Amino acid sequence: MKRGLVTIMAALALQATAWAQTPADTALLDMREAFRRNNTSQMAALLPRVQGHALEPLALYWDMKARLDTAPATEIRAALNRMAGTYWEDRLRNDWLLQLGKRRDWITFEAELPHFRMNDDRQVQCYALMLDAVAGRISGQEAARQVSPLWHAQRDVDDGCATAARALLESGHLAPLVVWQRARLAMDANRPRVVAQAVAMLDPEWVPMIEALAKDPAKYLDEKFTAIRPRTKEMVTLATIRLASSDPTAAAQELQRKRWVAQLTQEERSWLWGVIGRRSAQKLQDDALTHFANGQDSFMHSEHLAWKARAGLRAGAWDAVQAATAAMNEAQRNEPVWVYWRARALQALKLPDAASAQAQARALFESIASPRGFYEQLAMEELGRPITLPPAPAPLTAQERAAADNHPGLRRAMAALQLGLRSEGTREWNYTVALHTPGGKAERELLAAAALACRHEIWDRCINTSKRTPEALDHSQRFPMPHQNAVVQRANAIGLDPAYVYGLIRQESRFVMDARSHVGASGLMQVMPATARWTANKIGLSAFKAGHINELDTNILIGTAYLKFALDDFEGSLPLAAAAYNAGPSRARAWRNGPVLAGEIWAENIPFDETRDYVKRVLANTTNYAARITGQPQSLRARLGVVGPRASPVAVNRDLP
Repeated sequence: MKRGLVTIMAALALQATAWAQTPADTALLDMREAFRRNNTSQMAALLPRVQGHALEPLALYWDMKARLDTAPATEIRAALNRMAGTYWEDRLRNDWLLQLGKRRDWITFEAELPHFRMNDDRQVQCYALMLDAVAGRISGQEAARQVSPLWHAQRDVDDGCATAARALLESGHLAPLVVWQRARLAMDANRPRVVAQAVAMLDPEWVPMIEALAKDPAKYLDEKFTAIRPRTKEMVTLATIRLASSDPTAAAQELQRKRWVAQLTQEERSWLWGVIGRRSAQKLQDDALTHFANGQDSFMHSEHLAWKARAGLRAGAWDAVQAATAAMNEAQRNEPVWVYWRARALQALKLPDAASAQAQARALFESIASPRGFYEQLAMEELGRPITLPPAPAPLTAQERAAADNHPGLRRAMAALQLGLRSEGTREWNYTVALHTPGGKAERELLAAAALACRHEIWDRCINTSKRTPEALDHSQRFPMPHQNAVVQRANAIGLDPAYVYGLIRQESRFVMDARSHVGASGLMQVMPATARWTANKIGLSAFKAGHINELDTNILIGTAYLKFALDDFEGSLPLAAAAYNAGPSRARAWRNGPVLAGEIWAENIPFDETRDYVKRVLANTTNYAARITGQPQSLRARLGVVGPRASPVAVNRDLP
C-alpha cells in the first residue's frame, strides 16, 4: 500500500513538473517538494526565486509553516502581511493560533484571533470560548453550552476543546455527564485514545479499566466484582457500547440484567438502547424498533434518532418515524431528509384532525420542494410537480465576467490548478468564494466564478461554486456534460441511459479525469484496478494494461460496461446498481433481502453513510440530467421503483466484483 502511494505521488510530481512554464513555476514546485521533506534550508534558498509569482503567498506559507515553532512573532506577522487577503494568510494564522493555544500564549492569541476570517477551526473556537468566559464576556454556563457540541464533534484527541472542557469542568460549569458522553461517542466510534483522554479528566486511575473493558467487554460485564466497583455504571455503559458494536443482541441481553436495570439511570439506559437500536438497524435486523422502544427519545443522541426513524420506515411504523423526528433538535429536524419524512408520517398516520395533518404535510413539502436534491425532488412530486429544467438565470454581463476573471483569489487558484497543485488550488478557490467575505460571495458573483471554472473545464469548481447560489439554478453549470460524444454514444450503444451515466460520473469524480480515490479507484468513472481487469476481460479488451484506465476513452468504455453488468445483475434497478457500483455487489445483494420497500425507503436504510448519500445523489443527478438532455418533465420516484429480494436466487454475474 505504502509503495503504491509513493509511486502515485511521484507520478503526480512528474506531471506537475511537466506543466511548469517558467523558472518561477519550477522553483515553486521544487519548494513544494522541499516542504514535504521539511527541508527548511532548501525552501529558504528557493523563496527569492518565486518573488512576484501569483503563488508567492503559497510559497511564503510553506516557508513559514515549517518554521512556525521557532520563528518570532514579528517574523510571522511580517509573513502574514506579505500574503494579506489570501487563503494562505488565513491558513497560517489558523496554524499559529493553534500553536499559541498549545503554548498558552493567550495575549498573542487574543490579539490575532479577530483577524482570523475563516473561524472554522473547532479547537480555535474552543480556546476562544474559554477565554471569553475567563474575561467575563460570556458566562461560564454559556461557554460550556457552546464548547460541548464542538468537543463532541472532534474525531480525535485534541488540545483546544479538551483544554476548554477541562477548565469548565474544574470551574463547575461543565457537567461530568458531558465528559462521559464524549467517552461514549468515542467508544462507539472505536477511538480508544479519545475515550482515555475524556475519562482521565475525571480520574486518571480509571484509564486502565477503560483499556480492559474495551479489550473484552463481555468479560468485564460478567465479572462478579463489576457491580460493586466505584463508577460502575459509567464503565458498564462504556462496556455495553463496546459490546453492541459487534453483537447488539448480546448487548441487549446484558442491558436487561436486573443489576444493570437497577443501577443505571434512565439517561444511561436510554442512550444504550439508542446505541443498540442503531447497531441493530444498521444490520437491518427486525428487532431494532423494539430496542429503541426500551429507551426515551429525549435522552438519545441525534444519530440514534436518525436510525430510529430509518428503522420505522423499514418496518412501516410511521408512529416511530414521527416520534423520532419530533425528538430531534431543531437543526437536525430541519434537514430536508427529516422534513420530508416528517411530512410523509403526517400523511400516513390516522391523526384526529386529518385535514390539519394533511395541511401541515403540504407545508413541509413546500418548504423544501425544488430540483436541488433527492428529498427536494421527492417533495416536488408529492406536490404533483414533475422535475423540469429550471429557467436559466439572466446572462452574465461583461463586467461580471471580467470581475471574476480578474479576481486575485480566483487567479491564484487557477494558477495552482494549472500547475497540478489541485489541493492547494481547490482550497484557495473555496476560500475565495465562500469564506474570505462573511457569508460568501453574492449570487451573481458565484455564477460568474462558476462560469470562469466552466470555461477552463475545471468542472469540480464549476459545479461546486454554482451549487452555492441561494436562488438561481443554472443547470448548465450544475450539471455540465463534458465528453458528450464519448459518454452519450457509448451509453446508447450498450443500452444505458446517458443521464444515469452522467449522474454517476458527476458524483464519482466531478469530471476530474486524474481523480484518484483513497482506495485506488481511478479516472472519470473511478474504476478500481481489479474491477477494470475483470471488466476488460469480459468485454474482450485483450490488450488492456493497468495504466489504460487513466485514459479517457478506456475509462468510459470500462466504467460504463461495468455499470451495465451491475444494472443487468440487479434487474434494472437504478438504486441497487448504484449501491453495487459504490459498495460492491455482494453488499447490495445483502441489503436488498427483507421486505419489499419503496426505493426511497430502501435507500434511506443503506447501512453505510457514504453509500446511502451516494445512491441518493446519483439518482437525483440522473433526474436532473434527464431533464436537461430530453427537455421533458422527469420523475425521481419512477427511477427509484421498489427494492426487495431477487425473484430468482441466481445472479446474472455471480463473479461481479
